[in-house]
Amino acid sequence: MTKQDKINNFNPNDIGDAENNIYGLPFTPEEADLVIIPVPWEVTVSYSAGTADGPAAIYEASYQVDLYDANVKDAWQKGMAMLPIDQKVYETSKKLRKKAEKYIDMYALGKTAEKSKTMKHIQAEINEACLNLNKQVKKDALKWMKKGKVVALLGGDHSTPLGLMQALAEQHDSFGILQIDAHADLRIAYEGFTYSHASIMHNALEEVAAVSTLVQVGIRDYCEDEKNRSSSDERIHTFYDDQIKAQQYEGASWSAICKSIIDTLPAKVYVSIDIDGLDPKLCPNTGTPVPGGFEFEQVIYLIKSLVQTDRKIIGFDINEVAPGNDEWNANVGARLLYKVGNLCLLSQG
Repeated sequence: MTKQDKINNFNPNDIGDAENNIYGLPFTPEEADLVIIPVPWEVTVSYSAGTADGPAAIYEASYQVDLYDANVKDAWQKGMAMLPIDQKVYETSKKLRKKAEKYIDMYALGKTAEKSKTMKHIQAEINEACLNLNKQVKKDALKWMKKGKVVALLGGDHSTPLGLMQALAEQHDSFGILQIDAHADLRIAYEGFTYSHASIMHNALEEVAAVSTLVQVGIRDYCEDEKNRSSSDERIHTFYDDQIKAQQYEGASWSAICKSIIDTLPAKVYVSIDIDGLDPKLCPNTGTPVPGGFEFEQVIYLIKSLVQTDRKIIGFDINEVAPGNDEWNANVGARLLYKVGNLCLLSQG
């Protein structure tokens, strides 16, 4: 059966068919326009764990998402498909997470890898494993890009998309990153881990030469070094959450603020979303929730406005969804993934 045959025989108003792929869509990765790479990895998280379970929880919750999207006509027909979750990656993450917890506990007591052989060994093992994960993600992403697919990544913690960014750098000479996040993620080797979830944007700027611009939106939890980096690096444009709120309190519309954000971005954009960029009532189980943040529709409006300027979303990631003891975070994550995926495909022209 061809893709068109599947479209002709599929009822988007029916309940989600768990025998199909994500959202109950009938497409294989070879047929879908958007291929989603799940990365169940949370080795370096420094507060609450659980994000490694995010991809599976979002996949399960996706069957409850209605496929009609008011922003994109017949969006489902483009096709999304998620690759199988790599259980080896998941098990490696679980094993190394236990070692990382031991390391972080020692670090909190003032011990260092320079003076502790145990810490030095754990640090080296985790840094190597994270490097290998980046290489695997890059390889997987390039495989699908070379087949003409748009590739998205579903984490896991926010360290996971570096390999996807590196793959995109082999396909595009230059692009900007739109980061929606509570945290700046500009720390250098946070807690001694080179590829920490708190270092993703530092690593993107240092290791992905094609990244010309980093536009951070909703930032509200950061250290002084990150503030100084943001102020001194001309590639970085940070729209802090408190400043956005102050503009709104003084009468600025969200539309006008979105325009000022989008004006700093180039023609090609990679979108990186940490779920904690949302108001924590929407993601209470995420690893490091922070008061403040956006409503769901504010984020969708921003990305829709970006697409309406004819900028192209070349890829995206969604990270830090931790299911917790209920389905709330996964439900929000599944809907965010669907809406952003549809807008990403719309931007392809």
